[in-house]
Amino acid sequence: MNFECFEVSISKNIAHVVMKRPEKRNNMNTAFWNELPLLIKDIDANVRARVIVISSTGPHFCGGLDVDMFLSGGVKDESNDSIRRRQAAAKFMNMLDIMQTSFSTLEQCRLPVLVAIQGGCIGGGVDMVTACDMRYVTQDAFFTRLETKICMTADVGPFPRLPNLMPQGLVRELAYTGRRMYADEANTQGFVTKVFETQEEMLAGVMAIAEEIAENSPLAVQGCKEMINYARDHSRSEEHT
Repeated sequence: MNFECFEVSISKNIAHVVMKRPEKRNNMNTAFWNELPLLIKDIDANVRARVIVISSTGPHFCGGLDVDMFLSGGVKDESNDSIRRRQAAAKFMNMLDIMQTSFSTLEQCRLPVLVAIQGGCIGGGVDMVTACDMRYVTQDAFFTRLETKICMTADVGPFPRLPNLMPQGLVRELAYTGRRMYADEANTQGFVTKVFETQEEMLAGVMAIAEEIAENSPLAVQGCKEMINYARDHSRSEEHT
């Protein structure tokens, strides 16, 4: 399959999914939201690989949501017509639902999903990587959420996930201030697994980890992912209900 936003290659039981729009800082346009769940489900359902690695091109991993998508989709409506305003709000909520579903596909995928992050991982980019199993970064990587800077709160998944990945107080600080969290802090707080000096070193290192995972029993690995996710979302008492 040919995609506007992604290149997909499969080798050694590893599916490498590469975001390929560096000239747009790999922002998330309409095609992105359609293509991501489609390709992840295809790899998973058709057993095309045992591990998925997501990486990106250019100096930044992802610049976040394509704002033009909201404007062209009729979300902005300055009319005083209450019906049209409600229709615009319904379109906006439907769009958020599509976004949430797209990222949930990564979490629900039976295969481990590793993500390699260089430079800026902004807004929706943070949303996406929180749904992956492990995050690896270059020394120049940083994470930031800008909703409070642009006067909006449009959660497409990170706030339910982030408190499981780092201290809740830090999640609140990052959300309220919109400040950048750089690679070393993200590593210290446990949000990322390892920091690499360069993008080339990172990709080589992540692929080596993916190869090691792919050599193990796929059913056992999938079972581990399922049980870890279940344990995250349920208490011990719920195991017997």
